[in-house]
Amino acid sequence: MMRLRNQRGERGAAAVEFALILPVLLLLVLGVIEFSRVYNVQISLSNAAREGARTMAIHNNPVQARSAASLAAPSVTSPALTAGNVTVSPTDCAAGSTVTVTIHYDVHLMTGYFGPTLPLTGKGVMLCGG
Repeated sequence: MMRLRNQRGERGAAAVEFALILPVLLLLVLGVIEFSRVYNVQISLSNAAREGARTMAIHNNPVQARSAASLAAPSVTSPALTAGNVTVSPTDCAAGSTVTVTIHYDVHLMTGYFGPTLPLTGKGVMLCGG
């Protein structure tokens, strides 16, 4: 008899515990997904800036460098990376000097917990003269 009372008193305890833990678990999973997405975009921006700097160092053409940088990040979407996000400095690449390509991009967040967008920057530096 005593056994039946204890089982009846604990009935539904697992459901209540799950209901208490579920919001924390979902927040943790969404945070990991959001961080992974932002980290992927950051790596893509850094690689695209490096590709733009390499193109500028070899060809000494800022328009071509901006285009190469924007095309080097196909995974950066919504909105897509454009040449307007890319800055080349200096615009003339003299042999022996360095060129810096900087990409500024606002990544849109899925969850909105940390705001609607997060500003990211990718930077690439190369020695001119190919």
